[in-house]
Amino acid sequence: MEKDTLVVFQSKDIRRTWFNEEWYYSVVDVVAILTDSVNPRDYWYKTKKRLGNEEKAELSTICLQLKLEASDEKLRETDCANNEGIFRIIQSIPSKKAEPFKRWLAKIGKERIEEIENPELAQARMKEIYSAKGYPKDWIDKRLRGMAIRQNLTDEWQERGIQKQKDFAILTAEISKATFGMTPTEYKEHKNLPKQSKTNLRDHMNDLELIFNMLGERVTTEISQQEKPDSFNENKEVAKRGGKVAGNARKDTEKELGRPVTTKENYLPNVDKKKLIEED
Repeated sequence: MEKDTLVVFQSKDIRRTWFNEEWYYSVVDVVAILTDSVNPRDYWYKTKKRLGNEEKAELSTICLQLKLEASDEKLRETDCANNEGIFRIIQSIPSKKAEPFKRWLAKIGKERIEEIENPELAQARMKEIYSAKGYPKDWIDKRLRGMAIRQNLTDEWQERGIQKQKDFAILTAEISKATFGMTPTEYKEHKNLPKQSKTNLRDHMNDLELIFNMLGERVTTEISQQEKPDSFNENKEVAKRGGKVAGNARKDTEKELGRPVTTKENYLPNVDKKKLIEED
């Protein structure tokens, strides 16, 4: 889902997930930044072992076990804490990076509150990020529209009882396969994007790829809202049908243009691929 994402502090990735209407951050990722430990998981384990009974009891209320994507791309339960919890954890870890990290975390929290009060701010910030990477305005507008369409689709799937991250991925793959003849994983390989990277495939699509991607997801949403499928298999069939509409349109377009819509190229050919992937 779109809300499960990464944030970056001083070129280091921090996994986070949206839970109970606020961000929860991976404690191990925060520890890795603050300590530069070669084994932050072990450092965090030893930190917990050193705590007294009262501190351990407090920690149990601060940390939640939430599922985040691990390095093997599987969802695994991970110690996570919200802004307040991370601040408390930072106090138990001596680090010269603590103060700048606290300021950064407070800024992220403040921005999120502002975005809840005024959703247009979130779009404005996304535009700034993509513009800084070198994307032109017309591409950015399509990308943001695609995000809105994607959110509508995931909201619809939740209405139909889809909850597991794995099921969202399967349904998304069905749309992609019917639209482009490739699953997202195969599409990444087609564009020579590292499988283990956190890069978003859609950030490497050109205008036409984005348009057909949006079409498949929007048609799937429309069919679902009309037919209200009530099982995973029925949702899967709707995803195939929505993707097929976009797939047929893609094939017609390719006949007219005399070339494939899908491309091995990244949208920003003049930007160093390794640098772009690291920034995503």
